[in-house]
Amino acid sequence: MTSQSPRIYTYKITFEEVPYYYYGVHKEKKFDEYYMGSPYTNKWCWELYTPKKQILQFFDFTDEGWLKANKIEKRLIRPFYNTDKWCLNENCGGNFSLKISRETGEKHKKFGIGVCGRSPEKMSEDGRKGGLMIKELKLGIFALTPEKKTERSRKAGLKNKKNNTGIFSLITEQLRENAKKSHEVNRKNNTGIFSLTTEQLSENAKKTNRQKWMCLETGYVSNAGGLSHYQKVRGIDTSKRKRIE
Repeated sequence: MTSQSPRIYTYKITFEEVPYYYYGVHKEKKFDEYYMGSPYTNKWCWELYTPKKQILQFFDFTDEGWLKANKIEKRLIRPFYNTDKWCLNENCGGNFSLKISRETGEKHKKFGIGVCGRSPEKMSEDGRKGGLMIKELKLGIFALTPEKKTERSRKAGLKNKKNNTGIFSLITEQLRENAKKSHEVNRKNNTGIFSLTTEQLSENAKKTNRQKWMCLETGYVSNAGGLSHYQKVRGIDTSKRKRIE
């Protein structure tokens, strides 16, 4: 590399007339080429005011140097992104500003594109296919053991109870109304338990009854329903259980 070789650097653009500013990263095609940023959404500011560029840091002209420069750019933008009205950056590490996200959402809704161009039935079908794929590949929640799922559910339940969030933020009447609506939707769309045959329901019930759970306080063993009754009668937290078979 010579003193006239192309460079990689992070920079800051300011304007003589106003306090707006913009951070960026640039990889030169030739040494010291004229470059004043490549704004898209806020290009008006460059056209209306007088921009000035300050080079902040140079990096090795390599793939590693380019990755490092991009990482530094994100670090420069992040403290001001979506918080400082004078910051012109509308993107930070692939995340778009609230303004851009809102405008994009309104555009999609108006023209019926993106997720707004899909019917509820299509979204439901895509979600079902995605769920089956995740299950087949054993990703996400399907990568967890039954014990791990139970533990996560227990922690989430305790957190919601403590913070009065989730179902704990609802009164009894609201819970009943939500359950009623969910029941009616499932019956209408033939989903949930209504998508199962009598034989399937019977088999699922048998599988549940064959499961054995142990109370972590007393060591008592029963099926899920039996253990719940046992613990409630004795004032034991029903989350204190472990599946043993």
